[in-house]
Amino acid sequence: MPSRDVFTAIADPTRRQILDLLCQREMGVGELVETLGLAQPNVSKHLRTLGEAELVHVRVDGPRRHYRLRPDRLRELEEWLAPYRRMWADRLDALERHLDRSTTPTTRRTER
Repeated sequence: MPSRDVFTAIADPTRRQILDLLCQREMGVGELVETLGLAQPNVSKHLRTLGEAELVHVRVDGPRRHYRLRPDRLRELEEWLAPYRRMWADRLDALERHLDRSTTPTTRRTER
């Protein structure tokens, strides 16, 4: 099961947005600030939380910090969620079969 830190980190919509951005490519703090439209201290705070949960990796390049996603940590979450996803897929398939059986075609009346 993923650590509590991972769940805490992904609970915040801004942090999920940061993960979405980092899923595409590595980004610097300034670029994240500009893209998100948030103040630099706020972005840094979110990045710190993501770093503590080991969801991002930081690369220091002189005075700049570049962040990239650590997909291995998300893989743990994916593996934990897999049985729940299968359960919901099975239930949705059963609902679809039920609806297919109980739905009758409607007939149209033609107006004269």
